[in-house]
Amino acid sequence: MQNILIDLIKYRECVQEGCDQQVPEGLVPGNPEASGLKPLRELAVFAYTCRRCEDAPCVSVCPEDALEKNEDGMIIRSTNLCVACKSCVTICPFGTMMSDFYEYKRTESLYFNLKDEHERKRFVSESPEGTVQYTDKEQDEENNIYELMPGILVKDYPWEKLKNLE
Repeated sequence: MQNILIDLIKYRECVQEGCDQQVPEGLVPGNPEASGLKPLRELAVFAYTCRRCEDAPCVSVCPEDALEKNEDGMIIRSTNLCVACKSCVTICPFGTMMSDFYEYKRTESLYFNLKDEHERKRFVSESPEGTVQYTDKEQDEENNIYELMPGILVKDYPWEKLKNLE
């Protein structure tokens, strides 16, 4: 089975410019890092883009205590507690939180189980152009490609590299 490459840089551009289509979400049921069903983009952003603030304002502003930091300082969102108020989106000083994480997708047809090969193909074909593709590539940190989990690669600028550019 080929890897899927999710280009978060292009996703952000699409969301900011207003995609012509709703953005589908790839889910991997049974993923222990997800603590429930989580969109892969959310997991990837928290893993690579979040700056892991020592005194994370997103955690302290959440009225429902839906955000917490794990032992590595990575933000974890409890989807059961989150009320989608977007206070964390507003207060994040780095714009890490993407407001579309909290949008309710009105149709289950926008959620894809990426453990199922048929749904993987549909996820790739229904994603905005250039944002998701099949690839033979492997993790390549020099080109900002990281393995999120087996079979799923993410392209993004990790916060550590951005910090060095400032």
